[in-house]
Formats: sequence, C-alpha cells, structure tokens
Amino acid sequence: MESRNMPTKRAPRTNKATVERQRAIQATVERDEEQSKKKPATAKKATAKKTGKPENPLPAQHQKKPGLESDLDPRPQFLAPAYTGSGKLAGMSALITGGDSGIGRAVAVLFAREGADVAIVYLCEDTDAQETSDYVEGEGQRCLLIRGDVRDPSFCRDAVEKTVQAFGKLSVLVNNAAFQEHAESIEDITDEHFDETLRTNLYGYFHMARAASPHLGSGSSIINTGSETGLFGNDRLLDYSMTKGGIHAFTKALATNMAPRGIRVNAVAPGPVWTPLNPADQSADKIREFGKSSVMGRPAQPEELAPAYVFLAAPSCASYISGAILPVMGGPTP
Repeated sequence: MESRNMPTKRAPRTNKATVERQRAIQATVERDEEQSKKKPATAKKATAKKTGKPENPLPAQHQKKPGLESDLDPRPQFLAPAYTGSGKLAGMSALITGGDSGIGRAVAVLFAREGADVAIVYLCEDTDAQETSDYVEGEGQRCLLIRGDVRDPSFCRDAVEKTVQAFGKLSVLVNNAAFQEHAESIEDITDEHFDETLRTNLYGYFHMARAASPHLGSGSSIINTGSETGLFGNDRLLDYSMTKGGIHAFTKALATNMAPRGIRVNAVAPGPVWTPLNPADQSADKIREFGKSSVMGRPAQPEELAPAYVFLAAPSCASYISGAILPVMGGPTP
C-alpha cells in the first residue's frame, strides 16, 4: 500500500506565527486573571469504575497552545474497540481539519475502519498527526498529512487539491479545527483574541467549505463541529460561543444551498470532550472538574463522538438528513 504520511512543508512560518499569536493571547488571559499562589493539591488518578471512562477528578494539568494529545493524562480514548466497521464509507475519501487529535483523530480512525481514505489538516502538532496517521493506516486505509493554517484561504484551497490528487476524489469534509480561550469578562477579550477565534472557527470553516465545494457531488457531505456553547452559550467563552452559534447557522444555510446538488451538510454539537483543547485553555485546577456538570458527571471521550460523524457521513444511514445539529452532550441540558 502506498504510504502518504509525510506532512507537507507549506508555509511553516505562517504556522509558527499562528502558534505564537495564540500563545500570546493565552498568556495575556492567564496574566490578567487572579491566580491562586498556592500550588494545587496533587490530584488522584482519574478512575473508571462505573463507566469504563475516566471520571472526575481528573489530574490537574495545563498545556501551552495548541496542546498535544500525547501529553494528556489520562490519554483520550479514540480507538472505539467495541465499534465494528461494515463498509459504510467504502471507496470514499475524507478531509478532516484538526484531525491530529481529539475528536478529529477519533473520526479519522472510524472513517478508516468504515473504508475511507483520510487526509488530515493540522496546525503544527507533528507527533500527534503522525500517530493518527499510523492508526488510520493500521485500519488498512491511506492517510495524507497536511500541515497548515485554516485561517489562510489559499492554504485551504491547496489542502483540498492535495487531497483530490492523492485519493482521486473528495467525498466528505469535516470542519473541526478550533481556537478557544476563556475570558472572565467581555472587557478582557482583546481585538487580537476576538479576531483569532473568529478567523479560525468561522473563516476557517467557510474557506474549507468553499474550497471543497467544486469537488463534491451527489452523495457527498460536509460535517461541521458545533458545540453546546452554540446552543446555550457560556459566560466565560463569549467569542467561542458566538462562533459555534454561527457554525450552526452556517450549517443550516449551506444545507439548503447545496441540497439541489445532492450534497448534505450537518453538524455535531458536542458537550465537554476530553481533548487537548480544554487543558490548553483552562487552569490546571479547573481541569480537575472538567465535564463534571454534565448529566453523566464526566467529559465524553472522543471515541464516543466519532460514531455520530460516521452516521452523518454515510449515505446508507443519513441520506435524508441535512441541516441537522446533532447533539452529543451526555444527557439533556438546560
């Protein structure tokens, strides 16, 4: 089988500038917050007695943006050992942004298990991306790694073209890359912070969908990653909630726009999920209780989200579903 797991080298300076910009935003928020001078107590290892999934309290931890899955404790569960593939995506190819880790990684693995070749767009997390590629190829499918910044429309066009060249087609686009940084007040959100969130979460989705559109045909689909914050808001994630609500509206509008071409557009709206996104946002102490407020009392594991993406991508399952916002939130929410 031909191996395509070498990351592309395009625009490394742009990627570095993006990481530095995101870390500067993160540093500003952390500096301005009132921090406890007392070291957090050593957390016990997360247990998995009731559900087989790690439960609160999680180990206290914090990461510099964009965060690495390989550094998370406990490691997120993404292999879905109880999930058996049945060829639902056989002969298809998918492009997944933010596919190096978290939800994107779990989706990539299950798409491959269902028979799809997978291209993964990621910012700079080479080790995570390579590990994901290894697992995709372990499922018997091809994987293409594409390093770059979805804020850049030319990169998005290039990523789509590389995918089509490698696999001969594009069947499914999964928009999943995101930037998140909390703030206590709207007054604490700088113009740079606000711009980074919108350009990554909204512009990036738009750029990728526009670039993918000419290559999609009847039976193809676009799946966007929304959020419960887009439905209910979050008082410390004002800009992030705004973008997720925008993604939901974009999903519905684009679904109507593309319906005459036989292209379906849907979104998954997760609740709290154990991925690098949150430890690269919240303080180490707050991470100990991450996801505790959900009805199930814990965050989801990425492998618990991935089947929803398979369902929406597979024509055999969701041929009459478009414009839907599928909630995967661990129970009813207010």
